[in-house]
Amino acid sequence: MKKRAVKKSKKKETLTESVGEQYKIAWSYVKESRNYIYLVIILFFAFTLIGFFVQVPEPFRSQLIDYFKNLVGQTRGMGLIDLISFIFSNNALSGFMGIFFGFILGIFPFFSAVFNGFVLGFASNLSASQEGILSLWRLLPHGIFELPAIFISFGIGIKFSTFISEKHKWKKFVEYFEKSISVYIFIVIPLLVIAAIIEGTLIFLGI
Repeated sequence: MKKRAVKKSKKKETLTESVGEQYKIAWSYVKESRNYIYLVIILFFAFTLIGFFVQVPEPFRSQLIDYFKNLVGQTRGMGLIDLISFIFSNNALSGFMGIFFGFILGIFPFFSAVFNGFVLGFASNLSASQEGILSLWRLLPHGIFELPAIFISFGIGIKFSTFISEKHKWKKFVEYFEKSISVYIFIVIPLLVIAAIIEGTLIFLGI
């Protein structure tokens, strides 16, 4: 019995050490990719400003409003748990695609940062025009954890694409892929879980 207990204890220690090591690798890779993350942040907020201040052509404006109405329609009547699950699954998919579709020259995360920034700017302008500029403060809690997770995902995705410029392309592809998995599991997912809980609760309470 004692031997079994010792074996189980050693397995737990090994698992803990393995998780801790992967977590360190993930953060190290985020730091290594910080310039790409900064690029995503600059792109995102530049197009947020464009979306807020630039007049959108009517056909595109109507499409965006329909998009928001459809999103609200999908969540109408949902309970708290369903809302949290819906928000998390959407953001987790976006983060996943941002990272792992990034290997194609970084195109997907680049344009996702542009599009999402523009949509946020447009939505902010819409909210301000209907409810006043102070209504924008209500958007802040929704993005505290979600935006960093998305920025990291898209930045890592663009970093992933740089394997093509390396001497040993396949080796770098595998290395970046494995490190990206660690980032997604140990950093992005936890941030998105917290974001979904906060956002789902606020929406459920009508805040």
